Amino acid sequence: MAVDPLAEIKVTFFQECEEQLAELESGLLAMEGGDTDGETINAVFRAVHSIKGGAGAFGLEDLIRFAHVFETALDEMRSGRLAPDPETLKVMLRAADVLADLVRAGRDGSAVDEALAQSLGDALRGLCGGDGDEGGEDDSGDFDFQPVAATEPKAPGAWRIRFRPRGDLYARGNEAGLLLRELARLGPCEVELDVSELPPLADLDPEGAYLAWTVILTAEVEQAAIAQVFEFVDGDCELEIGPVDGEAAGEPEPAMDVSALLARIQSDSPAAAEAVCEPAAAPDAAPVETATRAEPPGSQGAANSNATGATIRVDLDRVDRLIDLVGELVINQAMLSQRVMEAGLARASSVAMGLDELEQLTREIQDSVMAIRAQPVKSVFQRMPRLAREVAALTGKPVRLVTEGETTEVDKTVIERLADPLTHMIRNAIDHGLESPEARAAAGKPAEGVVRLSAAHRSGRIVIEVSDDGGGIDRTRVRAIAIERGVIAPDAVLSDEETDNLIFMPGFSTASTVSDISGRGVGMDVVRRSIQTLGGRISISSRPGQGSTFTMSLPLTLAVLDGMVVTAEGQTLVAPLTAVVETLQPRPDDIQGLGAGGRVMAIRGVYTPVIDVGVALGYRDRPREQASVALLVEGEDGTQAALMVDQILGQRQVVIKSLEANYRQVPGVAAATILGDGRVALILDIDTIVAASRGAEPVRSERLQAAAG
Repeated sequence: MAVDPLAEIKVTFFQECEEQLAELESGLLAMEGGDTDGETINAVFRAVHSIKGGAGAFGLEDLIRFAHVFETALDEMRSGRLAPDPETLKVMLRAADVLADLVRAGRDGSAVDEALAQSLGDALRGLCGGDGDEGGEDDSGDFDFQPVAATEPKAPGAWRIRFRPRGDLYARGNEAGLLLRELARLGPCEVELDVSELPPLADLDPEGAYLAWTVILTAEVEQAAIAQVFEFVDGDCELEIGPVDGEAAGEPEPAMDVSALLARIQSDSPAAAEAVCEPAAAPDAAPVETATRAEPPGSQGAANSNATGATIRVDLDRVDRLIDLVGELVINQAMLSQRVMEAGLARASSVAMGLDELEQLTREIQDSVMAIRAQPVKSVFQRMPRLAREVAALTGKPVRLVTEGETTEVDKTVIERLADPLTHMIRNAIDHGLESPEARAAAGKPAEGVVRLSAAHRSGRIVIEVSDDGGGIDRTRVRAIAIERGVIAPDAVLSDEETDNLIFMPGFSTASTVSDISGRGVGMDVVRRSIQTLGGRISISSRPGQGSTFTMSLPLTLAVLDGMVVTAEGQTLVAPLTAVVETLQPRPDDIQGLGAGGRVMAIRGVYTPVIDVGVALGYRDRPREQASVALLVEGEDGTQAALMVDQILGQRQVVIKSLEANYRQVPGVAAATILGDGRVALILDIDTIVAASRGAEPVRSERLQAAAG
C-alpha cells in the first residue's frame, strides 16, 4: 500500500491552520472593538496569507481562491484604501467563518455551503471595488482592467533576483514557495535553486534556513513591483534585485528532481547533492557580497528558537498515558507511606526520610505533568463569536458577545468537554434571554443585546459565567409550563431559585415553537448533565428585566487534588483542601440550637451553621450529641459552614476517580479515590452539602415527584 509522503506535512499544515484561524478571529474581533492599528491589520493579513500559501502546496483550489479574495480585501485595508468600519468588519468576520469551513473541508472532506462561500466572496470583491481576484495564484486573466500607459522610462526587459531566507522568515509563517509564485505572476521566470549550504540530515536544524534562489524574471516591470512581493519578509531575508544588463534570459534549467533531492538529504551524502543539483557555473551567478553578512547554517534558526521558545508536538494519548502513570505513582507512594506507618518506623529513620523525599518528588512530577495539559480556555471561547453571529442572524437580534478571562488555564480534558455546554448556553442566552429589538427599545435598552462569557479561578476551581442583559427568567411562565406538563403540582410552593432550576428538568422548554435554535427541551438538561459529569455544578441568578447569569463551577483538573482525610460514622471521606479554612475542636457548649433541628457555632464572634456530615450523607439519622471535630469550610460564594466529622486522619494528595462513570451520581459526593491502604474513600462536594443545609439545593427529580404527588 502506497504511503503518502506529504501526509505528515499535511497534518502539520492543518494544525497550523487552526492557529492561524484563531489569530485571524482574535485580530478581527480586536479591530471590531476599535483596535485598528497597522500591526493588528498586518497580523490578520499574515494569517490569511499563510493559510493561502500552505493550501497551494496541497492543491486546495477552493481554499486558495477564497483566501486570495480575502487577502486582497485585507491588502486594501492595510494600504488605507478600505476603512475598517463596522459593516466591513462584519463581512470579514463572516468570511473568516467560511475560511474556517474551507480549511475543515480540506482536512476532513466535509461539505461547504458553496452558495454562502460565493456570496461572501462577492461581498469581499465588492469591498475592493470589484478588483478582488477570485482565481488565486494563476488566473490573472480574470482581471477586468486595462493597464495605464507608462509615463516613466521603460523598465529593463529582465531582472535578476537573488533571494536567501533566514530562519525568521519561516518562523513568522511566510513561505519561500509562495514568494516565488508571486514573482511568476509578474512574468516568465527561470528559477535556480542553491543548495550549497544544505548540511547532512544529522546536522539539519529544523528551524534553520539553508536554501537560496536566483530568479531571472523576464518582464518589463518596475523594481518597486518586485520589491513589493518581498514586502512582508523585509529584514528576514537577504535580497538583491538588479537588471540583467542586456543579457538575454537563457534556456530554463531542467526541473529539479525533488524526490532525488529528498533521497540525497536522507542519505547524508554531500556528494549526492552535487549529482542531484549542480550549482550554476556561470561567472555572473556566483554569490555576491551584500550588506548583510550571511550567517552560519542553523544559527538563525537557533536564535529564533531561543527568542520564541522551543515547542514540540506530542500525541495526546501519550500525555494521557503519562498522567495515568503519575496517578498510579501517587497511589503507590501513599501505600508505601501507609506501610511504613503501620511498621512503626520512627519519623527520623532513613526509610521514613526517604519516603518524604519521594513524596516531594512525586508532587513535583505531578505538578509538571498537569502543567503540560493545562491550556487557556481561549481555544473554546474563540468558537463562540461565530456561534453568536449565526444565532443573531437567525433570530434577527443584534448581539455583541463580550469575553473575559480567556487566558484562564484549565485541564485540556475539561476544555474539550466545555464546548457543547457553552454552545447550548450561548444559543439560549440569545434566543430566550435577549428580547427583540422592539421590546428592548420599549424597555429603554439599547437595541443591541450583550452576552458576556467570562472565566476565572476561584477557590481552586474554574468558574465560567454566561450572562445576558435581557428580560430575565419569566418565573410565572416557567411555573405555568411546569404545572401544565405535570412536573410540579399546582399547589407546590417553590422559591425563586427552585423555580429557576425547573428549566434544567428533562424535556422542559419555554419555547412556543421548535426551531433550528431551540425548543426541543434537551438543551439545559444536557448542559446540567455535562457539567455534573465533569464534577461541576451549575446555578442560576436571574433578575426580571435585567437579565440572567448562569454560573458553572468546574474542577481545574480531573486527575488529582489535595485533600483532608476524615471519618464519619466509620466511613473514610476526603474534603478538598482548597475549601477548608481551618480545623476546630469545639466544646459542647460552643454549639447552640437554632430553630427546628438547626445548629450554629460561634467562631470569633460570628455564628456559623453547623452541618453533621454523617447525617448529610445518610450514614446516621441524628447528629452526635458529643462535639467532635469541625472543619470550617468556605464555598465559592463566600458562604462558610462548620462540617462536623468524627476524626481527622491527615492530609493527602489523592487521585480522582469518577464515581458517576463507575457507579452513579450521589448527592454530596463529587468523586472517589483509592487510599494508601487500598480502601475507597468518597470525595465530598462541599458546595452541595452546604447548599442542602440551607435548603437551596437544585430541585432534584425525587423532590419534584414529591411535589407533583
